Amino acid sequence: MIKSAIDFGEKLFLVLIAGFTVVAMGQEILFLYEQRKVELKDLLLMFIYAEVLGMLSAFYSRQRNLILMPLFIATTALSRLIILQGKEADAAMLVYESGAILLIGAACWIINKVSRSE
Repeated sequence: MIKSAIDFGEKLFLVLIAGFTVVAMGQEILFLYEQRKVELKDLLLMFIYAEVLGMLSAFYSRQRNLILMPLFIATTALSRLIILQGKEADAAMLVYESGAILLIGAACWIINKVSRSE
């Protein structure tokens, strides 16, 4: 009884998150249409939306290693942050953010290797 209620709540929230993601993506497309200009930061934001939808799909299918999807989203978000900062960014912050991307990439590689060997 309790497990089925929790499962229902999880599925309900996943549907809500998917709906909100689609709405946010639609708003971004409308904004880009009004601006008549697409930049790399906009494309990376769209990738984040697509990755969130992919993560929701992975939660429903339970076929993939679920920890990888948030790591992919974090990598894209950090990349977008670096691009948004531009040339005036503090060099140390760029090194830290790049290092974080490297660590996340290494973690993805390790998780992938470990899950394949099992």
